[in-house]
Amino acid sequence: MTISRSATDHPENRYYAPRGGLPPQTQMTADRAVFTDAYAVIPKGVMRDIVTSALPFWSHTRAWILARPLSGFAETFAQYIMEVLPGGGSDHPEPDQQAEAVLFVVEGVLTVDVGGQMYRLKPGGYAYLPPASGWKAFNDGDHPVRFHWIRKTYEPVAGIDAPDVIITNERDIEPNPMPDTDGKWATTRFVDSGDLRHDMHVNLVTFEPGASIPFAETHVMEHGLYVLEGKAVYRLNQDWVEVEAGDFLWLRAFCPQACYAGGPGRFRYLLYKDVNRHPKLGARF
Repeated sequence: MTISRSATDHPENRYYAPRGGLPPQTQMTADRAVFTDAYAVIPKGVMRDIVTSALPFWSHTRAWILARPLSGFAETFAQYIMEVLPGGGSDHPEPDQQAEAVLFVVEGVLTVDVGGQMYRLKPGGYAYLPPASGWKAFNDGDHPVRFHWIRKTYEPVAGIDAPDVIITNERDIEPNPMPDTDGKWATTRFVDSGDLRHDMHVNLVTFEPGASIPFAETHVMEHGLYVLEGKAVYRLNQDWVEVEAGDFLWLRAFCPQACYAGGPGRFRYLLYKDVNRHPKLGARF
């Protein structure tokens, strides 16, 4: 695919990644963390060593778990930031044979093995891994690798095949400008939005300084939103919240949302949403 040198295509893309550690005892405990029935904000300042998780069959690895299916919280997905040290990784990373995955690398180089085919994902690297694909992941380099891992139980549909493996990098995809925005608001789509094999999308959204979502989006899709670069004010339900690189937001289905990116630099985030399936119906009375 041809690389577009548009306003939203920056070869120097930089992605925020947590480092852990603890703040000094002199630091105020006040922060921007918010947890409500409609949305949550997990700011970068709370992603410390003591909130990481070790995972079965992963060596030299820790994870910040940002979202998981939970009553009153995320319903459709889980999202981790993985940190794998040199020599670490897993030959049995996914315990659930019904789970699909998206990996997005923000730092270092991740080696992914899918059925014996080896791929090296550099920063900006994206992998879609369908259920039961038997993938493996390792850090064969000399520096830590950090990447997002988004997991969802795949929802099969009779008569529609499961998706194929996708390995690419955002630098190889032309961002799609939103209509009537002069390219100041654009989405990098790794999957064709009309491909009904997929029941989730993980995209990159870019706002140039001064760009906005000029209406309160209110829709059925649940969101996980991780800020990769810049800062903005985000409308969440009835609140305007300041967010910056390293923050994670969860938005419940139908939570009103809007955004204003005031600058001085670009505002970019990794966005999850569930798509292309009928809502599950509850008990009928």
